[in-house]
Order: sequence, then structure tokens, then C-alpha cells
Amino acid sequence: MTNSIVLVSAKGGSGKTTTALNLAVAFADKGRSALLLDLDPQGSIGLSLARNDTEWAGLAEYLMGQATLDQVIIRTKQEKLSILPRGRLDPTDVCEYEKALHSSQELGALLDQLEDRYDYILIDTQSGLGMVTRSAMAVSNYVLVPLQAEPLALRSVSQVLRVIEFVQREENPTLTLLGILPTMVDLGHAASRNVMSTVWSEFEGIFDSFIPRAQVFVRASEKGLPISFMSGRIPAEARRFDMLAAEIETAIAELGGMPAKLDERTERELI
Repeated sequence: MTNSIVLVSAKGGSGKTTTALNLAVAFADKGRSALLLDLDPQGSIGLSLARNDTEWAGLAEYLMGQATLDQVIIRTKQEKLSILPRGRLDPTDVCEYEKALHSSQELGALLDQLEDRYDYILIDTQSGLGMVTRSAMAVSNYVLVPLQAEPLALRSVSQVLRVIEFVQREENPTLTLLGILPTMVDLGHAASRNVMSTVWSEFEGIFDSFIPRAQVFVRASEKGLPISFMSGRIPAEARRFDMLAAEIETAIAELGGMPAKLDERTERELI
């Protein structure tokens, strides 16, 4: 069974695309087959990987019948990781693209075609709670909410939770909130500490893992790489995504879902 996870944030700057990319890599590094699906009309996954805006054919060509699904899925050099990019979309056609995804059954049919081909499908959406994001939640198994550790983001998280509850009630009763992921956390800054204190004390479903604010993300963005692909020592931040991937797999199992095979060990003797 494929586990589809859509990442949703009410405002920009939450690290949503960075999380989607590095989490997909973490799953692949664990031996899980993962597809990174870029629904963002801006094509944020391609931009994060330093690709020209018109370099990759993708979802847009598939939706227009100009390419088959296999023709637009990119197999990366990480054997277990594939990418379905946004495709070549003129900025003036964004409204039509959003309407097509929202008003048709195409997105659900797409995920049906991908069923059982991957252990995990990570769906990156645009910031905000518009048509494409709603459509993605309507056809996904799980939703993950990156929350930037700053006051404005904290004030807006209730909007995300309200929309998730609406989709669960009216459109997709099987949609499950995996949890809220604090991002851009800077415990050396008072405002960030205050947000984290509020999150830990007042919200349920907060991941134990959190993503810190760190220069390695800037350097990786400059090079167009996931952070674990950078030269030199593996950064500590990359290990946080490994921890997050393990936490997600455990959460899916506890929710009664069908995660990829969990890492297990038999009892051993030391002496």
C-alpha cells in the first residue's frame, strides 16, 4: 500500500518544500521507495534543485495528454527516490492549472495509477489553503503541517487545522493528521523559544523531531542539493530528517495504517 502524505502550510517560509525534499531522501535512504510529487504551481521542487523553470516536463504535460506518466517521472541517482515535477507551466496559465486540478478527478486518478508503485508519496503544495492544496488533501491518506517557529505562523496554524477538519468531514474522511512539525526553530532566540513553548504546551500531535534554523539549508539551496548530499561530514540537520522519517513510520503503524516494513531487531546477547 502506498502512503500519500501532503505537506500543508498556511503561509510561506515554513520550510515546506525543504521538508518534503529532505524527508523523501530520508525515506529513500532507509530503503523505502519514495516519489516526490510537486503540485506547487511555482514548481518549488525543481527550483530547490536548481533546475531551469522549463527544463523538466512533468505533471502539466501529463494533464494535457502530451506525455505518459512514465515519461515524466524522473528517476534520480538515489535508486529509491523518484520525482514527478510540475512541468513546463507558463506563469500566465497558473489559474487554469489550479482550476484543472481542483475541478476534475485527475489528481485522484493520478494517485490511483501510482498506488503500490511506491511506499511513500510526498506531495508538496503551494503555500496557503487554496484550490490545489484542498484537492491534494481530498485524495491523500495523511497530512503533515510544517510550522515555522515564529509568532505569525503560530497565529495562522488554527486556519490549517480548521481546513483539515473540514476536508475530513466533507471530502475525505480517511485523511489523517500525522502531526505538526516545528521548523526554522532557533532556541537561542526568545521569540522562537516562546513559540515552541506554546506549541509544546497547547497543541497535540507535535512531532518530537523539529527542524532548526541553520545555514546548511542555505548552502544546500545554493547548490541545488538535499542537505545529506552535500560534501563533507553529514550535517546533524540531515539526521533530523532520518529521525522524522522513523517517527512518521511509527505514527502510521500506531494509526492502523500500513507503513513500509518497520526496522526491527531480534534479541541478541552481548557476551
